[in-house]
Amino acid sequence: MKPNRILQFIALAIGFAFLYVPIISLVVYSFNESQLVTVWTRFSTRWYAALLQDDELINAAWLSLRIALLTAFASVFIGTWAGFVLARMGRFRGFTLYTGMINAPLVIPEVIQGISLLLLFIEMGKWLGWPAGRGIFTIWIGHVMLCISYVAIIVQSRVRDLHPSLEEAALDLGATPLRVFFFITLPLISQALVAGWLLSFTLSIDDLVLSAFLSGPGSTTLPLVVFSRVRLGLNPEMNALATLFIAVVTVGVVVANHFMQRAEKRRLAMAV
Repeated sequence: MKPNRILQFIALAIGFAFLYVPIISLVVYSFNESQLVTVWTRFSTRWYAALLQDDELINAAWLSLRIALLTAFASVFIGTWAGFVLARMGRFRGFTLYTGMINAPLVIPEVIQGISLLLLFIEMGKWLGWPAGRGIFTIWIGHVMLCISYVAIIVQSRVRDLHPSLEEAALDLGATPLRVFFFITLPLISQALVAGWLLSFTLSIDDLVLSAFLSGPGSTTLPLVVFSRVRLGLNPEMNALATLFIAVVTVGVVVANHFMQRAEKRRLAMAV
């Protein structure tokens, strides 16, 4: 083996170890019977059983899951139209302002976004009587505002890669622009939509900062519960919870990747 290949292999191994050794350690110690998270005693599913009996964590997990699902669908719906406008409408009056508003959440710190939304909701509640308090809906709005930008950028990049002749051919055959969008463009950018959905779901379910500003009584998300408990000390129950989330996310990514590959193969077969 050539020296440069050895160096490449070593660098790759170090990179993978840096990324995955902590995750593997977390999964292994989730099956540790000891209450000390770094001292192995023997194999046990004790902490998974304890997790199933922890109502606070389970309720927070379901709440985060509902918010993440709603956020993902709303972000894909709005972000797709925003990205399509950026890629297809060309320059128009206010284009620079529109682009800046779409990209702003990507560069503005979440702390600033959280404070601004909190002040907005307080003023709206004072003058309009809505929202009556902070809760699921205010968290959802904050997460959607954050995730729309990511979806728009992903969709914009994919739409720009499409050859306009595909849509022009459908228009020449009498299809309306709306029909072309739903029956030609959307299937061709389906991979970008799936990627945007997965990214939005992950950002939402993992968000701590915005949720801390926008949550209220009875709307404590999972990251907030985990953060409050970890501040008091590490608990093997957190390892079990993290392992379950890793398993769910891994299965979701594998399934999504499988369907995306099948769709790509069908598209290539039709092109031939």
